[in-house]
Amino acid sequence: MLRGRNLLKNKICFIAQFPPPMHGLSKAVATLYNSALADEFQFEKVDIADNKKFLKNLIKIFRNNSDLFYFTLSQTKGGNLRDLIIFKLLEFQKKSCLIHLHGGYYRQLVDNDMSSWQRKANYKAIKKLNGAIVLSESLRGIFKEMIADEKIHVVPNCVDDEFLMTNAEFQEKVATIKHKNVLNVLYLSNFIKSKGYREVLKLAKLEKERVEIGEKKRLHFNFAGEFFSESEKNYFKEYIKENELSEFITYHGIVEGQQKKQLLKQCNIFTLLTRYPKEGQPISILEAMGNGMVIMTTDHAGIPDIVQDEVNGIVVTNTEQRDISSLYKKISCEKNIMNNNRNKILQEFVEKRYLSDLHQIFKNCSNSR
Repeated sequence: MLRGRNLLKNKICFIAQFPPPMHGLSKAVATLYNSALADEFQFEKVDIADNKKFLKNLIKIFRNNSDLFYFTLSQTKGGNLRDLIIFKLLEFQKKSCLIHLHGGYYRQLVDNDMSSWQRKANYKAIKKLNGAIVLSESLRGIFKEMIADEKIHVVPNCVDDEFLMTNAEFQEKVATIKHKNVLNVLYLSNFIKSKGYREVLKLAKLEKERVEIGEKKRLHFNFAGEFFSESEKNYFKEYIKENELSEFITYHGIVEGQQKKQLLKQCNIFTLLTRYPKEGQPISILEAMGNGMVIMTTDHAGIPDIVQDEVNGIVVTNTEQRDISSLYKKISCEKNIMNNNRNKILQEFVEKRYLSDLHQIFKNCSNSR
């Protein structure tokens, strides 16, 4: 009987990066793959996180008879070569393909960083797809004139239910904010220079200098995330040591599950001063907003679609980002911004809505075969 029901389900094969490692893309993929949508569709997967398994993955794709292939697009030249081979294999077998871009760099990569043949191959491959998903309205232009407009879908990221504080917890956080002598600032992302963690270290240094002239401490800086290079790890440690910031900074390591949930609950101000070229719509910002935090970020990639200056926190330009002293003076935690951020997430970026949007796209694309 179960087998009979399974035959009625549309099969969808995920060609994507699954955790580990955990980052925005792999997290979003895992949320979708492990969701209740698996009750309606028959999900299968080909994990492409390890390039050493490329040939084995090609064989898996070749043998897979799914109705739709859900494919997360790469934003590097090398990764794109792999993607082009997969596109060609799916085209050869006349299989339906839907791509999901978790970033904002792809079009610049194709138009500016590729040789003529590779650029033309991308335009040709994208045109034949069943659909393309981007993270926000401002990112729709990435696929403009590459694929028909009606095939471009906007599906924002979401905050997993697991990391969304309850209404009671939020109300308590708002009620107690005026009694907090020290506000907790949080950087929760991978340690990459262009993500802006070095600027947050400078903010901590300014706080120390303020305390040294007799002022009371008002900010403590919390860092969490993974170091992908020894040079970044050494820079972080040496900066803290040279500037004697150990009393002003706590490094929590890579946080997941309950530890991450508690950190989001306890912190008040979230900062991601990013200029990361491949940035899309950071899930970490959404998680911070859902947990009633004030946001300090940049007008970069898809961020302006979710964060407005003085409505959700502080949005800085590239010029302002260099003026760390000016940013430091703006740091505060206001109840109205906390409420704005919480309400925005509950209305637009909850897991239920994210899955509902993808459910409809999956249904349309798999049936269109």
